[in-house]
Amino acid sequence: MLEVKSLTKIYDDGTVALRDVSFTVEEGEFLIIIGLSGSGKSTLLRCINRLIEPTEGQIIWNGEDITAADAAKLRKIRRKIGMVFQHFNLVRRSTVMTNVLGGRLGYVSQWPSLLHQFPRKDREKARAALERLGIADQAHKRADELSGGQQQRVGIARALMQDPEMILADEPVASLDPVLAHSILDHLEQLNQEDDMTILCSLHYLDLIQKYATRVIGLREGRIVYRGTREQIRAMSDDEFKEIYGEEAVRVSAAEGPGGMS
Repeated sequence: MLEVKSLTKIYDDGTVALRDVSFTVEEGEFLIIIGLSGSGKSTLLRCINRLIEPTEGQIIWNGEDITAADAAKLRKIRRKIGMVFQHFNLVRRSTVMTNVLGGRLGYVSQWPSLLHQFPRKDREKARAALERLGIADQAHKRADELSGGQQQRVGIARALMQDPEMILADEPVASLDPVLAHSILDHLEQLNQEDDMTILCSLHYLDLIQKYATRVIGLREGRIVYRGTREQIRAMSDDEFKEIYGEEAVRVSAAEGPGGMS
């Protein structure tokens, strides 16, 4: 179980990105975080694995206090938390295989990894991950030769190399067209259902949210303003929608344009 308790993040310039955020995530959930750009979604996900340091509050995962972990302990915790980024975060001039092997950096010695010297079992594991994502035939291409959808599948394969128990996906389909968006989310849903992997994912489009979420939280100006199950968000009222996205917001689908609202 993941427990977020009274989490607050104030940046150095005084911006309050998160305000007293509290929620729990059960093992095996597919939790989707919704809200406008700037509502705190990315900050929240990055605080969970301490890519961003929280200002106040606690993050407890399987009994471990992530917020109190020292560097050595945090390194071990992060091994089990995969991260998928909006803009893929790949080494564009390196091969797909090299990028995927990067997911093993938390498990291998530093100097061999800098020389791209990974054990044979790790290379076999990387090939299996690429096969699972349907891009094994791209293994020896440079990352920047791939389409956006293929690059995001490389990002998921890299996360799989950590043997994660939880994946944090920060706007993973924001730069993809609707068909590719469904493909990427299908892969995440497969990991959720077949591997019982906990997924925390930030998204905009309501049609995607309604299809994939087991539960939803909505952020506005760093506060939680909505909590709902898949059934509840499918029946979301206009008032609830506007509470999250503002009075002038209009619902649109992934096929109609960026943002999930206009």
